[in-house]
Amino acid sequence: MRLPDFEAWAMFAAVVEHRSFTDAAKALSVSKATISKAVGRLEQHLDTSLFSRTSRRLALTESGRRLADHAARIVGEGLAAEEAAREEITELAGLVRLAAPMTFGLKRVAPIVAEFMAQHPHVTVDLHLSDSHIDIVEMGLDATLRVAAMPDSSLRARRLGDVHMFIVASPAYLDARGRPAHPSDLGHHDGLLYSNAKTPEVWRFSGPGGQSVSVQLRSRFMANSGEAMQSALHAGLGVAMLPDFIIGEDVASGRLEAILQEWTPPPIGLHLVTPPSRLRPARVEALLDFLAARIAADC
Repeated sequence: MRLPDFEAWAMFAAVVEHRSFTDAAKALSVSKATISKAVGRLEQHLDTSLFSRTSRRLALTESGRRLADHAARIVGEGLAAEEAAREEITELAGLVRLAAPMTFGLKRVAPIVAEFMAQHPHVTVDLHLSDSHIDIVEMGLDATLRVAAMPDSSLRARRLGDVHMFIVASPAYLDARGRPAHPSDLGHHDGLLYSNAKTPEVWRFSGPGGQSVSVQLRSRFMANSGEAMQSALHAGLGVAMLPDFIIGEDVASGRLEAILQEWTPPPIGLHLVTPPSRLRPARVEALLDFLAARIAADC
């Protein structure tokens, strides 16, 4: 059996990353000729061109584009294996790159990460908070937490639990507009809608006796941030569907009122999502296990 030319794959990945044979050679501390020969070997073995080369421009061919992710994965798994071997005999150290939704990240993830870092002083964390969809492979992240239904993909997803949604409004708004007794009554109310949802204006419920109801709301205000919707709720602008980690304190304090409590929106899964490879550095594995245990206990 002929083993893969791992050195050539690594050098191809470096050229893709740095978009230059010269810069890849500098990054790897080898000569440009060494890089060129390695890529040439790989092209000869694969019987395809990986780059279109001109005097002014270097571009990936279609084959090169298809193989670039494989090359990056080969290098990443090799580095992870070396790091895991070192970390077995030393204290956890190094960088973990993690992403999470904005509000969930601030309220739930950041305190857990801080606790982990206090226990492991040589670990550093780059925490990216955003409610937008994140491509973890493109951004080079080790993992992301997602509050969403997970579509089929090459990513690996571990379900940590359910996030429960509630229908809420301010008491002043409900006093003025009436308290809905059935989900169909929501059609007469102003909806505060979360624009990142697949169908923001359609709310679905399960109720007594196994009934299922879908309601379409008119939009008074739409935002891609739950916290922005919280401000609109406090101002008495309408009714919103939000998770407990955003509105729990407001409901407990009476600033907001939960309605239609016999009718429940479908729970949304909370997932820990990682790139396709099973091989991760020990520091990443440790932080993800720590996060998963803490978060799952609260769900």
